[in-house]
Amino acid sequence: MNSESNETELRHRETRHIVIYGYTKAELTNIINHFESQLPEFVKITVESSNLVTKVILTGINSGLELLRFNMNRYQASLNELFSHEVVTTEDKSLSQVLGELLKERELTVSSAESCTGGNIAHKIVQVPGSSAYFLGSVVSYSNDVKADVLKVSRSDLDRYGAVSKEVVEQMAEGVARLMRTDCAIATSGIAGPEGGTRYKPVGTVWIAARIGDRTVSECVRFSGNRDDVIESATNHGMVMLINLLRNSYTTADDINDD
Repeated sequence: MNSESNETELRHRETRHIVIYGYTKAELTNIINHFESQLPEFVKITVESSNLVTKVILTGINSGLELLRFNMNRYQASLNELFSHEVVTTEDKSLSQVLGELLKERELTVSSAESCTGGNIAHKIVQVPGSSAYFLGSVVSYSNDVKADVLKVSRSDLDRYGAVSKEVVEQMAEGVARLMRTDCAIATSGIAGPEGGTRYKPVGTVWIAARIGDRTVSECVRFSGNRDDVIESATNHGMVMLINLLRNSYTTADDINDD
């Protein structure tokens, strides 16, 4: 019995994380199952997925601390290589934490202009302690009048293209950055549902813009799920867009749907 107790005491635990963005649940199942099948028995994998953000946790328990750490680092590196451009961080951090650290490192500020997300981006950012160092404010421009009067979005563009459009969301990002005097901005305009969709702009359609300096990029993404899912997904997507801009790794993504 003492021998078993000593053996238990000598076993070490190591944990590794990787956070990825943009995979559907169906795609993740196939990829993760294949990866898991190649792991030894002493390494377990846990997958937590929500609104296109996935945290993969590797937990290893074995004797021999140095060898365990070596193997855990190797498995984490394999996951990092497997997902490549989709990796947001290899630490146990939220998207807003990653974004905040990048902004602080570069001594940049950010603001948000939100329509369909209703202030959720601002909410996520300020949940991080110390966010006052880089987050200056937000405009929840739910109505077209607020978009035009406060953010100075062109009324003719609102009439011609509609609030859920590339032209409008880019002007929202530019307008809030100008108004708040920030280096960066995130803007959203979409249809969270359950009503309000059309044939050409169904429920879940969201235009998202991210801005840094004089560069503004935008994407139209069609999210699935209920109203809360669309809001959370659009929030996540906007933060990832700005993270990639800050890392100089931004590439325009295809439409993403969370199956």
